[in-house]
Amino acid sequence: MTLLYRSTRSGDRLGSFTDILLEGLAPDGGLAVPERTPGLPADLEQLSKMPYPALAAAVVGSYATDIAQTDLLALTQRAYTAERFGTNQIAPLTQLGMVGGTPMSLLELSNGPTLAFKDMAMQLLGQLFEFVLAKRSQTLNILGATSGDTGSAAEHAMRGKRGISVFMLSPSGRMSAFQRAQMFSLQDPNIHNFSVPGSFDDCQDMVKAVSEDLTFKSRHRICSVNSINLARGVGPNRLLLYGLFPGHCRPRRAPLRPRVVLRALWKFWKCPIRPHGPKDGASHLKAGCGDQ
Repeated sequence: MTLLYRSTRSGDRLGSFTDILLEGLAPDGGLAVPERTPGLPADLEQLSKMPYPALAAAVVGSYATDIAQTDLLALTQRAYTAERFGTNQIAPLTQLGMVGGTPMSLLELSNGPTLAFKDMAMQLLGQLFEFVLAKRSQTLNILGATSGDTGSAAEHAMRGKRGISVFMLSPSGRMSAFQRAQMFSLQDPNIHNFSVPGSFDDCQDMVKAVSEDLTFKSRHRICSVNSINLARGVGPNRLLLYGLFPGHCRPRRAPLRPRVVLRALWKFWKCPIRPHGPKDGASHLKAGCGDQ
């Protein structure tokens, strides 16, 4: 059965995953949320043994039920490669030691093309966009605002993608030289950078004004890659699972205990397993709610 989505504001039905993927915000300004919360895509024993691309395909597949699982696996395998992330593990987990009898581990998220954790979601988002647009014979204009990491991660994920053009606004003189170079040095014909006098809020206000003009947005096929896009929210779900299994479900001195893992997922902040990660607005909020 195809999982459908509704707006958080009006409750209006918005369509399937591929429908809301290309829209960003709902027409009424709400966020797209699933009509029901997807369960785990497989049993814990199977999930714990999956490499990152396979786990990503399984988790995304529980939300994107209108994309064949074989296609999702091909997309995740293209998005998460050792060439892009420097290791076949994609997000290596390093044990740092014990704290109060509890193992503490570090999940590395900054190995992608722009050395920002947002590469983890953006690299797959670029593959999903190109795949769905090709299926529908459509094009897409991505309009975004950034203070640094979102813009560079989005541009490096979308560069060279067929049917996609990126228009990124950034505050003039208010980004690090490193991130500015990552964005403005790109020569791909589908990437367009604009330096805006003022602050990041000024850039974001422009994006919001365009998003609220539904006629203009629809006519010019405009979408967002900020955390309001549900596909960004699915990213932290798979990261939390991936970090959980090797570091806590299979500790060095104890076998895998699925009942303990389920209790940890259900009582997210009331158990010894406490993920702490970078801030990513709505996407991590939705992921936390989904994993609970």
